[in-house]
Amino acid sequence: QELRPKSLDIKQEELGDMVEKEMASTSEAIEDAVRRIEEMMSQARSESSGVKLEVNERILNSCTDLMKAIRLLVTTSTNLQKEIVESGRGAATTQEFYAKNSRWTEGLISASKAVGWGATQLVESADRVVLHTGKYEELIVCSHEIAASTAQLVAASKVKAEKSSRNLARLQECSRNVNEMAANVVASTKSGQEQIEEKDTMDFSGMSLIKLKKEEMETQVKVLELEKRLEGERVRLGELRKQHYGLAGGCEDEDGEARPAPAPRRGILKKPPIAQKP
Repeated sequence: QELRPKSLDIKQEELGDMVEKEMASTSEAIEDAVRRIEEMMSQARSESSGVKLEVNERILNSCTDLMKAIRLLVTTSTNLQKEIVESGRGAATTQEFYAKNSRWTEGLISASKAVGWGATQLVESADRVVLHTGKYEELIVCSHEIAASTAQLVAASKVKAEKSSRNLARLQECSRNVNEMAANVVASTKSGQEQIEEKDTMDFSGMSLIKLKKEEMETQVKVLELEKRLEGERVRLGELRKQHYGLAGGCEDEDGEARPAPAPRRGILKKPPIAQKP
């Protein structure tokens, strides 16, 4: 008992209420995330256009699909937990069942918190990306975290569930759907990042004539530098190949200098005699 981690500073009889509160809190966090994404979508349509609007819509749509998948996952997980408690408590009360299986209950609470936290972080990262104050990599990391916390929730639920449970099969299907939607967020984020960076690099519409001329001259200098460097590397590659071919046709002496390989003896090239049968 002394070695057990003091992760929850609550009494065991309160664990049952804690599970219900955490699952409800997670559901509320996801509903709030969906509303915030819808608000961000409306704001993006009014404040951006062209490529940026296309990228923002694609990313936010993928985030919305992920939130819907998580919401279905949490609902299915709640139904499975009720089924587990009803089938396992016997004559005991729900509170007694959670207290008896306190370690499992704590794992369930931790997994539920992780899912809700991941959803909240994803929305905040998406908000910063749309406002151009955040990094695309944050969205990718949040998507990976959501997939990991989903796996944790499924694993915690699977420990006490019957293998033939329909709710368990539904939960596993929801988990696969969450992973797929998280992968879509990662894909849309990466493609959007590449599209925005390419546009920003090639967008000269806001430059004056003098600024354009200066950029043109700087680019010409870079081109000449790269051409000179490329030519030097080609010469280096040619010399390396010559040295390679020279060493391939001979061998090195003790000083490391190449010298022709000695002519093979005639006896070496003769066909070896056939061994006689005993």
